[in-house]
Amino acid sequence: MFSHILVPTDGSDLSRNAATRAIQLAKGLGARITFLHAKPERPVTYFFSGEGAFVDQTPPEDVEVMAQKQANSYLGALEKMAADAGVPCDKVTADQAAPYEAIIATARERGCDLILMASHGRRGVKALILGSETQKVLTHSTIPVLVYR
Repeated sequence: MFSHILVPTDGSDLSRNAATRAIQLAKGLGARITFLHAKPERPVTYFFSGEGAFVDQTPPEDVEVMAQKQANSYLGALEKMAADAGVPCDKVTADQAAPYEAIIATARERGCDLILMASHGRRGVKALILGSETQKVLTHSTIPVLVYR
């Protein structure tokens, strides 16, 4: 059926729960997993005070180190969960402006035959403003997608 599952994570409890389900599925199928964290582009951060706004002056190199540390933390926890369950896995980080593009590209590059991902289930204005990476993956992927909510 499925032999290689891509599991994207944003570090949230919901994506961790989806990863737990993916590990159970992979174990039952004898499949392997690739965990993915798509690092966000560096946003320009403003701090507001009574006197005006200030732009975050953190050097880009420091932001990259912090983002990679965070990715390693998320992926390391999932890697341990998979190892404890006896499920073979890889982990990868991606730098891409749109996480959905990183998810689809990684699935293709790694030869995954299923993407299992969480959905926050945003509706209405929140969905319109924040968008839905899951919806974008569903819309653009030719690889089957299993959504966990």
